[in-house]
Amino acid sequence: MARIRAAAAVVGVLVALGAALLVAAAEEEGQKAPWRIHTLFSVECEDYFDWQTVGLVHSFRKARQPGPITRLLSCTDEQLRQYRGMGLAPTFKVPSMSRHPKTGDWYPAINKPAGIVHWLKHSKDSNDVDWVVILDADMIIRGPIIPWELGAEKGKPVAAYYGYLRGCNNILAKLHTKHPELCDKVGGLLAMHIDDLRALAPMWLSKTEEVREDRAHWGTNITGDIYGKGWISEMYGYSFGAAEVGLHHKINDDLMIYPGYIPRPGTEPILMHYGLPFQVGTWSFSKLEHHEDPIVYDCNRLFASPPYPREVEMMESDPNKRRGLFLSIECINTLNEGLLLHHASMGCPKPKWSKYLSFLRSKRFSELTKPKLLNQHQMHHEIIEPKQLSDESGRAHPKIHTLFSTECSPYFDWQTVGLIHSFHLSGQPGNITRLLSCTDEDLKRYKGHDLAPTHYVPSMSRHPLTGDWYPAINKPAAVLHWVNHVETDAEFIVILDADMIMRGPITPWEYGVQRGHPVSTPYEYLIGCDNELAKIHTRNPSTCDKVGGVIIMHIDDLRKFALLWLHKTEEVRADKAHYATNFTGDIYAAGWISEMYGYSFGAAELNLRHIVKRDILIYPGYVPEPGVKYKVFHYGLRFDVGNWSFDKADWRDVDMVNTCWAKFPEPPDPSTLSKEDENILQRDLLSIECGKALNRALYLHHKRRNCPPSNAIGNSNQLIGDEGISFRQRHEGNNENLHITRKIPVPFVGSNMSSIYRSNNGGKSLRIWMVGLWAFSVLGFLAVISMVLSTHKGEASKRARNKKTYAGVSDTGGNSHKFHDKHIYDVEIASDD
Repeated sequence: MARIRAAAAVVGVLVALGAALLVAAAEEEGQKAPWRIHTLFSVECEDYFDWQTVGLVHSFRKARQPGPITRLLSCTDEQLRQYRGMGLAPTFKVPSMSRHPKTGDWYPAINKPAGIVHWLKHSKDSNDVDWVVILDADMIIRGPIIPWELGAEKGKPVAAYYGYLRGCNNILAKLHTKHPELCDKVGGLLAMHIDDLRALAPMWLSKTEEVREDRAHWGTNITGDIYGKGWISEMYGYSFGAAEVGLHHKINDDLMIYPGYIPRPGTEPILMHYGLPFQVGTWSFSKLEHHEDPIVYDCNRLFASPPYPREVEMMESDPNKRRGLFLSIECINTLNEGLLLHHASMGCPKPKWSKYLSFLRSKRFSELTKPKLLNQHQMHHEIIEPKQLSDESGRAHPKIHTLFSTECSPYFDWQTVGLIHSFHLSGQPGNITRLLSCTDEDLKRYKGHDLAPTHYVPSMSRHPLTGDWYPAINKPAAVLHWVNHVETDAEFIVILDADMIMRGPITPWEYGVQRGHPVSTPYEYLIGCDNELAKIHTRNPSTCDKVGGVIIMHIDDLRKFALLWLHKTEEVRADKAHYATNFTGDIYAAGWISEMYGYSFGAAELNLRHIVKRDILIYPGYVPEPGVKYKVFHYGLRFDVGNWSFDKADWRDVDMVNTCWAKFPEPPDPSTLSKEDENILQRDLLSIECGKALNRALYLHHKRRNCPPSNAIGNSNQLIGDEGISFRQRHEGNNENLHITRKIPVPFVGSNMSSIYRSNNGGKSLRIWMVGLWAFSVLGFLAVISMVLSTHKGEASKRARNKKTYAGVSDTGGNSHKFHDKHIYDVEIASDD
């Protein structure tokens, strides 16, 4: 043991000496006034920040960033006594402000400006620097960040673009800065002169406190914070503070990229920010999954290895998308390389050989991750307003906004979690808004306000004039409300359903959307477009398109169309004489698809001619067209793979979102699938992908909600209780009722032995048996009483003997009762099978 400690000490000395030599070499290469650079990043005393620190510091050295790097470590005295990561980076300790000393507010993000203020005031290093680069811990540096090469000047810092800081354009900026016109939507990468930082830092801290206290303006529509909880107050503190001291940022949108995003052609990002989940094929990574991961201190343990470069080359033919995938695997590979070197410095035993370790040490990996240098365009590229550039022509693309409609129910909440998660992974441009239709009473009880950026609309489930119960009408009603109440600069609107999973971006330029020519997906069962129904409900039956699902429409068309969509839905819904299946194609003949016809007839009224695309959407369970990369899963129908199946209707009343670690039954492992029929294989792989995407979204949601570890509340991921659930499907005009009994897996939480799932008719057979059992017990009780009364007519000696007889009868009755209980139980089990 002593030898290991001694070896570790020697290695530590060598590492420190090497770092000192690097700094000295950097100084010789140009670290002299006025060109001295210092890099800062802020962390806390947690395992979560420790592995990020290892990755960032390793990439700092690998990228040959000039000057020293300092970790601003915010910890309480108690945390410091237990902390084991002091040697992970050059460190400057600062007092923790996670719990605000005056207000008691818990907000760890404030440690960033507070740490910088403390460093400027108390660190000698702050007196020997001219330029400061400020990063976040969850970043990987790919190449040297030289402020003046990026165009930074005194009074004009360089920063990356944070477009979601919408508060710079509304009342928030007017409330919190005297110069709202100077508010820049920036963050992530900051490179500025030390004099600017000295002027800015105190204001950055005070403005963060100010915005954090302004709870009245935490709403998503004001801040852009999808949780509406003030979590990005520190970002606004920076922007408002910079505006107050008169800083004009040079905003460069090419320097930093989120893994999972596609870089612009001709650019080479020098910084990766892995703040969002990303995936490559079936492999994925999310930093939130490693929030309490002590991977830094577990010898030779690394993050799950991503696909190899050769696999990525085979995975994607588009060169620009492939470049994005390469960035994703480079990010995690660099993190793992840093962990590997750190473990070696700890004195860990040499890891066993593996193909992955061999790759990390290979010349190929070294070539792929050598320091990246900016080209001339990137050095001087400055944006005033962010543009999304076409892959081919470089022309500016229009802005997009995505909408979907839901109600205040657990059923829509878990769908929302799935769609929002997939939206962020898909690379879809622009923002997304949930149109939430609820009654005032529903809103008082509703718990899911933070699940998505939300626009609240009045519920029309119960029609205010006719009293008709038809929740589907909320979709056109909500879109109309949004159009009339929200100012948007988006040129095109994408409308989805909640029960969808996005697999890639849905853009108007890819599908040729124009004014008067929306894009949608085929709904062939809308036969009413070809018969009397269309002639009754539109003046232009010949232009009725059988479409729905995914809609991409120009905002000008939507503004004209939304009211017609609602009116035509009301009209078709009121036309009960034409509910029949032969008119509508509705198998229930109950007017349930009136909203779909409302869309098609409303569009026909305006002569909107749809471009129908079959390669956007697929229902899981359907056989895909060979070579088509569908952008959307629509899991509106039941689908299965072998013995596993999923039907969204089975989970209508399950609170998957507010029950910690609740999830759906896991789909089969893809490796178990038969490869005999390629069509069936591809169908099943898509079905599995959809099921896994929903569970992944739920897992990350529970992680964000700080659910306790699953072992603390029992095996909460366990799906238990094969419960016989009776479903009744009633067809109007048909006196027969179809009863279907199936086994439903029920999510279960800890020791709470009550199911969180109940169907409308669930347990009906059990209740019948309970009534029978009760009746049997009553009859048995009356029989016993009758016998007791008859014995009282005898003599005292007989009464004594009859008491024994009575006891015997009671025992016999009890045993008989138990026998019948068991019999009933056996019948129930048999009925479930």
